[in-house]
Amino acid sequence: MRKSLVALSVLAASLSAATQAADYTDGNIHKNDYKWSQFNLMYAFDELPGESSHDYLEMEFGGRSGIFDLYGYVDVFDLTTDPDSDKAGKDKIFMKFAPRVSLDALTQTDLSFGPVQELYIATLMEWSGGKSGKGEVGPNTQKIGLGSDVNVPWLGKIGLNLYSTYDSNKRDWNGYQISTNWFKPFYTFDNGSFVSYQGYIDYQFGMKEEYSSASNGGAMFNGIYWHSDRYAVGYGLKAYKDVYGIKDTDGFKSTGFGHYVSMTYKF
Repeated sequence: MRKSLVALSVLAASLSAATQAADYTDGNIHKNDYKWSQFNLMYAFDELPGESSHDYLEMEFGGRSGIFDLYGYVDVFDLTTDPDSDKAGKDKIFMKFAPRVSLDALTQTDLSFGPVQELYIATLMEWSGGKSGKGEVGPNTQKIGLGSDVNVPWLGKIGLNLYSTYDSNKRDWNGYQISTNWFKPFYTFDNGSFVSYQGYIDYQFGMKEEYSSASNGGAMFNGIYWHSDRYAVGYGLKAYKDVYGIKDTDGFKSTGFGHYVSMTYKF
C-alpha cells in the first residue's frame, strides 16, 4: 500500500509557488482553491512487507476548497488477473483518503509562526477490499491529529502531520504516525518540463505489543520524476524498517528496499 507519491508531487507543486503563510483574515477562504486528478500506471519490485512484485493502476485526486484540503487515491491491483501474480487471491483494491481541515481558514485567523505556514486538523483513512481468498484481513485504520504546512530550506513547503491511529479491525487505538512529504524541482528544460526530487516519510511508533511484533517502523520514499503539463515518468527507491510494525525475520521480510516505476497522465 504505497503512499501516492506522484499525486503528492502535484499537490506540492501547486503549493510550492506560495512561500508566504496562508492568510484568511479577509474572510475569503476560497482564494486558494484548486483541484486535480490523474491516472498512474505503476509497477512495484520487491515491495515490502513480503517482497511482492506486481502491477497496479492508481486513480488519484485532490485539491482545496475553503476550509478543506483533500488528497486521496484508489489502487487496483493485478489488472490482468494473472493467477501467477503476487497479488492473486489477495485484495484487489486499496483506498486512502486524507482530508484536512484548515484551522486558519476555519477561524479566519493567521495562525502561522516561524516556518509553520498553516495548521490543520489532519485525518487519514485507509481501507482494503476486505478479506482475501486466503482469509487475510486487510488494513482498516483511521488516523486523526494535528497537521501543518512548513517551509524548510531548499525543499520549500512540506506537509507535516502527527496522527493517533485507530485500528477498526482491532477496535482499539494502536500507536501514532508522523508523516511528511516534499517536492523539489531541481532542473528545468527549455520546453518547460522539469525533473524533481520528491518523496515522503511515514513512521509509526508506540504500537501495542499485542497487535504488532515491532513497536515502531516505517518507510521513506525517494523519487526522481520528469514532469510535463500532461505527463510524468518516474522511479522511486523506497527504504523500509519493520514497516507497519512487522518485525523483520528470515521468514517474512519487512526491512530493506523496494523499487517503483510509474507513468502518469494528468487530467
